[in-house]
Amino acid sequence: MTLTSDILLSKVKDFLGPDFISSTESFGMLSINISANRNIDLLEFLHQDPAIQMTFLTDITAAHYPDRKGEEFEVIYHAHSFVNNFRLRIKCRLPLENLEIKSATSLYSAANWLEREAFDFFGVIFTGHPNLKRILNVDEMDYFPMRKEYPLEDQTRTDKEDDYFGR
Repeated sequence: MTLTSDILLSKVKDFLGPDFISSTESFGMLSINISANRNIDLLEFLHQDPAIQMTFLTDITAAHYPDRKGEEFEVIYHAHSFVNNFRLRIKCRLPLENLEIKSATSLYSAANWLEREAFDFFGVIFTGHPNLKRILNVDEMDYFPMRKEYPLEDQTRTDKEDDYFGR
């Protein structure tokens, strides 16, 4: 049996039930949104199901959407099945007030460094992580550089005002 997006989506929906939120497919890659409290359950299911065998964790990252109130952050997993040559993107939304999600280090050893990087840049706390600390930035940093909390340009600059460009 060849694993397709439709087959995988059906299995995931059956497994998660109401914790499955939505799905999209772009450029041949299936992307699913799920409840954050089921992230490890789904990763274990995908890893151990004999028809799926998503045994390789390609990446864990995060994204910040400051305008999405109550769901400002997404933790994004990329999993791969070498047996089926199939990739899957899993997204879990988190509120700014509770940036905690379960660690995948018990399932994938690669998650150790990937989760530390997401913590370092976005401030996502992976509960159960064996050594969650900064990995690339200095320990003294009191902010998370990939969050969209600051304007991109200096607001005191005057050389970009419309008057200077005839507008």
